[in-house]
Amino acid sequence: MTKDLFVKDVMTKPVTIAKSAKVTEALDKMLSEGADPLIATNNTNVAGTVSRHAIAEKLGSRHDAVIAPAAIHVSSVVDEDFTSVYPDENINVLVPLLQHYKLVVVYDGDHRLVGQVGAIDLLRKLKPGGRIADVLERCVTIEADERVVHLRRRMLDDEITRFIVTENDRITGIVTETDVAVAMRKFREAVSGKHQDHQIRNLLVKDIMKTPVLTVDYSAKIADTIDIMQKKNISSVPVTDKGKLVGMVTRQSLVKAL
Repeated sequence: MTKDLFVKDVMTKPVTIAKSAKVTEALDKMLSEGADPLIATNNTNVAGTVSRHAIAEKLGSRHDAVIAPAAIHVSSVVDEDFTSVYPDENINVLVPLLQHYKLVVVYDGDHRLVGQVGAIDLLRKLKPGGRIADVLERCVTIEADERVVHLRRRMLDDEITRFIVTENDRITGIVTETDVAVAMRKFREAVSGKHQDHQIRNLLVKDIMKTPVLTVDYSAKIADTIDIMQKKNISSVPVTDKGKLVGMVTRQSLVKAL
């Protein structure tokens, strides 16, 4: 237990977006601020959070295909299920909360929004012990020539947020819900609604993936891995053993190990 650290010692400035804003504005802010999710506000009140996952799902929906991305409001993708703490609470209250939520909202005594805490903020002060093996998550792969529509369906059906992209059993990239959100926005801005069903099938995973992929070795120390994730502002890193992909370390898996 950490007795001398408090929420105020790890919280950061809240990154907000108005509930009335466009989802394209929210996505731009997420990318420029490196933040996910954002805190959605209604005037000065917290209405919930908006994530890249929700935006990707909205922009990829056939039901909303006729609506221009810039005409879709944040209010349509807000998740009202969130949790909050106060600055003077002990840092340990954050551990179980961040094992369930991606973000914790911080209020002052007058219930005013004063901060936020995400997994990476907590991990700057608290680091799990043990070995890489203790914080590994299952790693899901997808072929580079797979269609993005199939990728998106697997993300939704199986609740997968990221895939390692392979080609002939070789790691060639990584694709996340962020990449899908950005790709769906660009596609819908470039292709009219009546042509989307046909043309979207031509969009392949290799067209939207990020490359090259940063990896860590199975023998790496947890503290060093966290440092890499913080410096690169990445939420996950694949782990290899003798060149073979064996799993992935994520912010969530690290918090779960605390």
